[in-house]
Amino acid sequence: MLERIAREAEDPAIRGRARRTLALTSAQFTERRTAAAAAPSPSEDFIPDRTINDAEHREDLPGRTVRAEGAPATGDRAADRAYDWLGTTFDFFEAAYRRNSIDGAGLPLVSTVHYGDRYDNAFWNGEQMVYGDGDGVLFTDFTVPLDVTGHELVHGVTQYTANLEYYGQSGALNESVSDVFGSLVKQWHLDQSADRADWLIGQGLLAPGVNGVALRSMKEPGTAYDDPQLGKDPQPGHMDDYVDTYRDNGGVHINSGIPNRAFYLVAAGIGGNAWEKAGRIWYQTLTGGSLAADVGFAGFAAATVQAATALYGAEAVETNAVNRAWTGVGVSLEANETQ
Repeated sequence: MLERIAREAEDPAIRGRARRTLALTSAQFTERRTAAAAAPSPSEDFIPDRTINDAEHREDLPGRTVRAEGAPATGDRAADRAYDWLGTTFDFFEAAYRRNSIDGAGLPLVSTVHYGDRYDNAFWNGEQMVYGDGDGVLFTDFTVPLDVTGHELVHGVTQYTANLEYYGQSGALNESVSDVFGSLVKQWHLDQSADRADWLIGQGLLAPGVNGVALRSMKEPGTAYDDPQLGKDPQPGHMDDYVDTYRDNGGVHINSGIPNRAFYLVAAGIGGNAWEKAGRIWYQTLTGGSLAADVGFAGFAAATVQAATALYGAEAVETNAVNRAWTGVGVSLEANETQ
């Protein structure tokens, strides 16, 4: 999306901000890829340890500390939302999967708000969360949607588990896993079953006047927005429409629509609360140690079938739902296929 804005937006100020955001984001992704995920020390205590910092519109991290764990609200809505959403995501992983923070061992959760000048992104840099305020023209404050916080923190979970390479199909899976659990955090928080959830990522982030509802739709990839400045949502929902590109690290934010749609189909096929069974299958797949870092869609699909079989049985409703979902998005189930 940002690459398209940087190339084609009519307003030169918007193009300039998008280019600056892309440059900063690229540097931070490089840092995230090279950040070593050290073996965590086990912890029995499921107690969040949150620190919120204010970059004061500069680009230096972590910034000035404005709220520590247990401290009262600051009155800064971005800082207080970041604090709350870190807590909600922590609580979700504890309640749903008995995971103690991002690393499974109580890693402190650090966030910085008000990063940069009208910065149009949020990211996990390998060590902490960072939020921009948005430009107010295309995007609002990136602390607003809970699922954005969940999405970015799950990049940390992936870093400490499967550590999926951020390019091509493995990179699209990296993005999709973050969308899956970002959506599940929101559904858990709202106590929504799969049939009641909106399956949108980033609802509330697009500024007033932008023709769209969210950044992505897991239920209907390619339908989240269609706007003169943003362009049309390019995500495919089936392998027939797979986008072969060198942009966006080989289309990681584009082709993630395919595994996103597959997860939605699994959740809808099983029914009930998506985090309980569909989410459990994906969590076991991510954390079980069987995925190669460069796994492709087919290999990941096969691993989800294996996880479902181990959890529920080969002929179970859950396993059948997984098989049908991947078939429904055109992904074969050959275990050793990667790209």
